[in-house]
Amino acid sequence: MDMNSTGMIVLRTAVSLIGIFIIGGTLIAAIKTFILPRGVNVWLTRVLFQAIGFWFRLRVKRATYAERDRIMAFFPPLALFLMPMILLVLILLGYIMLFWALEPRPLPELFYLSGSSLLTLGYASVNTPGSKLLEFSEAMIGLVLIAMLIAYLPTMYSAFSRRETAVVLWESRAGSPPTVAEMVTRSYRTGELERLRDVWMGWQTWFAELEESHTSLSPLVFFRSPQPQRSWITAAGNVMDSAAFILSAVDVPFNPQAAFCIRSGFLALRQIADFFHLPHEANPTPEMPISISRYEFDQVCDELIAAGVPLKPDRDQAWRDFAGWRVNYDDVLLTLAELTRAPYAPWISDRSALNR
Repeated sequence: MDMNSTGMIVLRTAVSLIGIFIIGGTLIAAIKTFILPRGVNVWLTRVLFQAIGFWFRLRVKRATYAERDRIMAFFPPLALFLMPMILLVLILLGYIMLFWALEPRPLPELFYLSGSSLLTLGYASVNTPGSKLLEFSEAMIGLVLIAMLIAYLPTMYSAFSRRETAVVLWESRAGSPPTVAEMVTRSYRTGELERLRDVWMGWQTWFAELEESHTSLSPLVFFRSPQPQRSWITAAGNVMDSAAFILSAVDVPFNPQAAFCIRSGFLALRQIADFFHLPHEANPTPEMPISISRYEFDQVCDELIAAGVPLKPDRDQAWRDFAGWRVNYDDVLLTLAELTRAPYAPWISDRSALNR
């Protein structure tokens, strides 16, 4: 065997190994993205969303909120539209390498052969056992990838629908944009202020589902609400703020479910932030500052007193208690509000880094 033959064997072996690596890596990424029921940060999905998100953020940098919302609404659908195409292109490239390693041919011929097999078109084929095996396996992979996408989208939109139902229902209780004063005042006027146990329990469940769906189905984080003024992150923040304010400042019996709701909320937001590798304070202490000022807190208290809502007499202690609750989610809430380009909402998106 001469040196040229040995070099060709080495080259074909190396090309085949690279092709196997590309195909295997693509399949693992697809399984983690579409099938695995847990939050796994897949490099291929991450790179795709970061690349597309970069251009979208450039486009909306100087836009008004209405324009920004309209443009950013297309970001996750476009990324999901391109995701299976990129997976298929990588499989196509991997099999081109395998076909060449099996029997070197001109690149256009290899492209036709791999594309015909992947898309099950059948107009290009080679009647050798090795090539037939590659053709059948590539066709099977193409069908499986398409089937996974078909199953993935209904699951995602089902989770999206459940999320948005709760957001809409909260709007009727807390206003649009949602505020603590509106939520507490409406609950007081309807006689529900001391009977919010089921409300807090419902939001505990919502936060649990949010953590699971927005890590295992991570594009959901970027899906915007059907109405521009609504957002899952502003609703989440206002739920926790309302629970914290009632626990600390409103003169009603202590409701442990409100405390559990806050805990469920900040744990869910931290898990989502960790999934996206977003910096946030993981172990805040009560002494840490929050983005809400004492003056803003007093404004809400004065508004509620004017509406007849009973408040605790010790305003200083109420402020310390509220700050102690808010510090648990203040940092991560504003970080996610910036990530999602959330609409205006007092105490939330109005003080994220995007709007400072």
